[in-house]
Amino acid sequence: MFAEVSALLAPLAAAIGYSSYKARQFEQAYPNIGELTDVGGYRMNAVHIPRPENADLPALVFIHGASGNLLDQVAAFRTALEGRAEMLFVDRPGHGYSERGGPENAIPSGQADAIARLMEKRGIEKAVIVGHSFGGAIAAAFGLRHPKKTAGLLFLAPATHPWPGGIDWYYHVAAAPVIGWLFNHALVVPLGLRRLERGTLNVFRPNPRPVDYIEKTGPSLVLRPNAFHNNAADFKRLLAYVKEQSPLYSQITAPTVIITGDSDEIVWEHLHSRGLARDISGSELITVAGVGHKPDYLATDVAIAAMEKISGKPLDLQAIARRAEERLAVASHEQTVGTQPSLMPGALRGA
Repeated sequence: MFAEVSALLAPLAAAIGYSSYKARQFEQAYPNIGELTDVGGYRMNAVHIPRPENADLPALVFIHGASGNLLDQVAAFRTALEGRAEMLFVDRPGHGYSERGGPENAIPSGQADAIARLMEKRGIEKAVIVGHSFGGAIAAAFGLRHPKKTAGLLFLAPATHPWPGGIDWYYHVAAAPVIGWLFNHALVVPLGLRRLERGTLNVFRPNPRPVDYIEKTGPSLVLRPNAFHNNAADFKRLLAYVKEQSPLYSQITAPTVIITGDSDEIVWEHLHSRGLARDISGSELITVAGVGHKPDYLATDVAIAAMEKISGKPLDLQAIARRAEERLAVASHEQTVGTQPSLMPGALRGA
């Protein structure tokens, strides 16, 4: 009997040991570039860029989506906005290098409150809140709960409204008691590493993923056991949360822009982005043709123009979006031509 139990436990122990080893490797590959700040019994991690002397934009707070961390929005926006605004790139509670805090942080309202406290600690009185994907639900909660701290809202492919169906099976398993612990500590790393390449490609589909995206954004950090559990817990509660909260979006009064792609297969724009545009009076919806779930990367110029318009600049965002579509169409054509096999023999090409 003892031998049989040992035979069953040995592979499990080996898998847990391997996952622990890989989690340390992930952190070595993507060390924390932010600073931890106590926000009331737990610490939030963020990269804070102080207000530059010649800033022409209000403070900007960036909230990443599911399965991500602050590096995702840092890579998309920091260089492009350097010298123009005070910026706060946040690891959501329980993600990246932020601690989880209490059970209230398993829903967007709790995470919005945590970000509001972090802003106070960092001396930011008011900001444009920028939320991508899952971060859109948190941005909406922020606008509802902290209107005096909200200079404006910018939603990028947001997840904010009820959707038909549910979530992937592994999130249910990962959030379950006992079995979830075993799953997160033994199986998530080997399974997740096999899916990482395809998963990041799918997030950008139908657009190409930037060649250095994985290198710059550290998506493997979500495969660490606690981070994966927190990510699953967020997912598991989101549908019920937005069913309850989305009817309240009409109370949002901050200047609002919503940017979405018309080819987003991750978060359906006809439910979420159009729903926000319908619910928030005076908001502006920008739909960029041919873009999937990552307008933050594919239409960064449109997003920055939206920040400028929210701050009071008279810009035609629709015209800017059309120019972005033209740019993307040219880039797509060049990439397609560049990947077509030549009909000329190598010798005739001078090869």
